[in-house]
Amino acid sequence: MFELSDTPLENLDARAGMADPRAGAFVTFEGWVRDHNDGQSVTRLEYEAYPALAVSEGKRILAEARAAFDIVDARCVHRVGDLAIGELAVWIGVTAAHRGEAFRACQFIIDEVKRRVPIWKKEHHAASDSGWINCHQLPAHS
Repeated sequence: MFELSDTPLENLDARAGMADPRAGAFVTFEGWVRDHNDGQSVTRLEYEAYPALAVSEGKRILAEARAAFDIVDARCVHRVGDLAIGELAVWIGVTAAHRGEAFRACQFIIDEVKRRVPIWKKEHHAASDSGWINCHQLPAHS
């Protein structure tokens, strides 16, 4: 499951349905909006996405994690829209028989989501112009 959400994730019950008798470990990652970046004060973030491609690429990443790591389940939800400082921007959950595989899969998922999924982040600064962060082309698929 990979989803985009335009509503706050703080009350997200994404863990529901992930319990499985094969799983002995549950690892999560939460990415929060912080108040600074590269020495500048950040007042808020704005995320935009190309929804159809973002969801399909996100699902592909989760499938790759399932194939590469000995995990039971993996899920990811990413926010779009305007986010305030402290809000949850991305949530990832991974279950596995053992914690090592769950941790490795979770790390893989967040790294690949940031690298490959067409979600763009615009920082709004207190003392200067706003700017899009890490906008680059997607890697080609074979």
